[in-house]
Amino acid sequence: MASALFLILGIGAALVGPAVKLSGQHLAPQVEIVLYGLSVLGAAAVLAWATEVAQHDISRALAYTVLALIAVLPEYAVDMYFAWTAASQPEYASYAAANMTGANRLLIGLGWPLVVLLAWLTACRLVPAEPEAVVAVRRGLPVRLPSDARLDIVVLGVATLYCFLLPLKGSISLLDGALLVALFGFYAWRVAQAERAEPETIGPAALVARLPTAPRRLATIAMFAVAGGSIFLCAEPFAEALIATGSVLGIDRFLLVQWLAPLASEAPELIVVALLAVRGQANLGLAALLASKVNQWTLLVGMLPLAYSVASGYPRALPLDAHQTEEVFLTAAQSLFACLVLIRLQLTTRGALALFALFMLQFLIPPLRWPTAILYLVLAAGLAVKERDALRTYLPGAKPELTSPTPTGHQH
Repeated sequence: MASALFLILGIGAALVGPAVKLSGQHLAPQVEIVLYGLSVLGAAAVLAWATEVAQHDISRALAYTVLALIAVLPEYAVDMYFAWTAASQPEYASYAAANMTGANRLLIGLGWPLVVLLAWLTACRLVPAEPEAVVAVRRGLPVRLPSDARLDIVVLGVATLYCFLLPLKGSISLLDGALLVALFGFYAWRVAQAERAEPETIGPAALVARLPTAPRRLATIAMFAVAGGSIFLCAEPFAEALIATGSVLGIDRFLLVQWLAPLASEAPELIVVALLAVRGQANLGLAALLASKVNQWTLLVGMLPLAYSVASGYPRALPLDAHQTEEVFLTAAQSLFACLVLIRLQLTTRGALALFALFMLQFLIPPLRWPTAILYLVLAAGLAVKERDALRTYLPGAKPELTSPTPTGHQH
C-alpha cells in the first residue's frame, strides 16, 4: 500500500511542472523554482524506479546508460539552445562552451564526492554501534564500481585524450563531433552486449517488478516516458527561473550560464544518485554518474558543432575563444585525473576529497584555472606511475583484475 502511494505521489509530482508549462502561465521566478523543482524531484524518483525495474529485461549497464541519458536531457536542451542561437548571435558560442564545461566539471567535482559523502552517512546510520565498525566507517571505505564500469573508464579516457586537441585547434569542428559521437555509439553498442542479472528491487520498483512480463514492460516504458517528458519540459523553465532569480540578486550572467544553469540541469541526475546512495546503492549511483560523464564528454560535445552548423545553414566549427580554450583544457585535465582516480574501480574518501578540493579551488579563485589544470595533470601523472600495474590490465588482451564490488557500495 505504501509503495503504491509513493509511486502515485512520484508520478503526480513529475506531472506538476509540465502542467504549469503547457498551461502557458507565467509565475514569479521563486514560485516556478518550487513547482518545477518539485517536478524534477518527482521525475528523478520515477526514473530511479524505472531503471531498477528495467534490469529485469536489459543489462544493468544499459539500464544506467539510459538513466544517464534521460537524466541529462536538461543539459542537452540548454546547451543545444546556446549552440543553435550562436549561429545568429555569436556571443552565445562562448555560452555553449561555458555551459558544457561547467556541467562536466560539476559532475565530477561535486557529483562524485556527493556519492561518497552519502555512502559514508548511510553507513554511519546502518552499522552497529561497535567501536571497530564505527572506526571503519569513519575511515571512509571506498565506493566500489561494478566490474563492467571498466568500459566506461576506457571510453572516458579515450575521449579525454582526444579533447586535449580541441584547445590546440581553438574550435570544435564537425569532424571532432563525428568522432566523439561515433565513440559514444561504440560505447552504447558494447553496453548493450552486457549480460543481464536479476536485480533486487524494493518499494515502488518491486511493486512494478511483480507484474506479469508484458504489463511490467509497458509500465517501465511509461515510467521512463513520464520521467523523460517531465525532465525535458521542466528543464528550460527551471533553469530560466534560477537565472532570473540570480539576476535579481546581481549575479554575473556568464557565471549564471557556466554554473547555475548547469547545476539546475544536472539536478535530476544528482537527485537520482542521492536516492540510490541513501538506499545503500552508492556503487550504482557512482556508475550512473560515470555513464553521464561519458555521454556528456562524447555525445554532448559532439552535438554542439552539429547544432551550430544546422542553425547556420552550412558546415561550421564552433569557435573557442581564449577563455573557453582555457575552460576546455581545464575540463580535460580534470577528466584525466578522474579516470586515474577510478582506475581500480573504486572511489576512496581521499580521491573524493581531492576531486572536491581541486574543483572548489578553481571555482572560488578563477585566476587559478591554469595552475589548477597543471596540478590535475601532475597528480594524474603521479597516479599513472603509482597505478601502473592496474593500468596494464586495461591494455588489449590483458586479464582484468578480479574485483568484488559490494551491492551497497560499502563494506562492513
